Amino acid sequence: MQSFRGDRRQHGLSLIGLVFVGVIVAMLMLFAFKIVPAINEYLAIDRAVQKIRNEGSTVPAIRNAFDRYAQVDDIHSITSRDLDITKDGDRVVISYAYSYSVQIIDNVRLVIDFSGTTRDRPSRAGAP
Repeated sequence: MQSFRGDRRQHGLSLIGLVFVGVIVAMLMLFAFKIVPAINEYLAIDRAVQKIRNEGSTVPAIRNAFDRYAQVDDIHSITSRDLDITKDGDRVVISYAYSYSVQIIDNVRLVIDFSGTTRDRPSRAGAP
């Protein structure tokens, strides 16, 4: 008779291993749920800045345009006063930088520094 001891070996996770993996996955999901709003707001700010750079030639007009987009897109991290608006030749260059603080647990915070500029990006004036 042949021995099947090698085939009777168990495969998979034990209950303790499953709980451990579940805790790690839950922590990663909690971390992601807290960071996604920060990234979403950064993308909204970047879209707004890309849209407003062609809406006016004066600083007050550009700031007013950003305030309109900020109100619609629910942007709270920066205001139009935080935008650095300059001219580079005949192009308007808008730059911004800000920090976003996310509370992970009781006294643990994650601070994310965001920044962006329209300096190196082509204008979308002719884009549909």
